Amino acid sequence: MQDIKMDRSTAGSLKISHDVLASVAGYTVTEMEGVASLAPMSSNLTGWLLEKQTMKPISIDITDGVATIDIRIIVKNGAKIPELSKRLQSAVKEAVQNMTGIVVSKVNLYIAGIEFEETPAV
Repeated sequence: MQDIKMDRSTAGSLKISHDVLASVAGYTVTEMEGVASLAPMSSNLTGWLLEKQTMKPISIDITDGVATIDIRIIVKNGAKIPELSKRLQSAVKEAVQNMTGIVVSKVNLYIAGIEFEETPAV
């Protein structure tokens, strides 16, 4: 995976990998109330082959030093998706920018499913 070169100085350089950005975003998302989990990869083999194994729950695109983050999630039943989306987008953007110094232009959310609580059989 490509590293993002952040800083050049006489002391050396700093590089941050896409995996680090994805980790920060993933942690932020899974800690948010209303999110059940990150969406797993497709279990459909054809879809998986067509995506060439690039379909991950979090994908990062860096253009001219500015990040766009795509996140696929499963929400909990009863979550107010528009409100949750705004909070998630803001929290992920802030967390990634504060922790890495990389500017985030967009956080795109894809709701892949809803987790319903199972009621015990009587």
